[in-house]
Amino acid sequence: MAEKKNAKFLTYRGMPLVRCGNTLYYGNMGDPYVVMLQILSTKQVEDLNVTNRVFVLLLNNDPNINPKDKIVQKGEKYSLYQAIDLASVWLTRALEQSK
Repeated sequence: MAEKKNAKFLTYRGMPLVRCGNTLYYGNMGDPYVVMLQILSTKQVEDLNVTNRVFVLLLNNDPNINPKDKIVQKGEKYSLYQAIDLASVWLTRALEQSK
């Protein structure tokens, strides 16, 4: 029988932050809402690629909702920090209202 591994995720303000390529998901997947952050472009600063455009989507996690209706809020930010900070505010408010 396969053993379950306790996965440890990077967290921001107590919520998991998971990256897959240029897409980041912020929040618990079992909660009613989650935020998707899509990195649209980066720029080269010395030896590093720095994100300079991020699309932020607050999504409803209800599987019975039409995919077009899952988007609750959307916006664009010009740094990853600003995008994650906005995601944290949106997600916190949405989760508080869903209780």
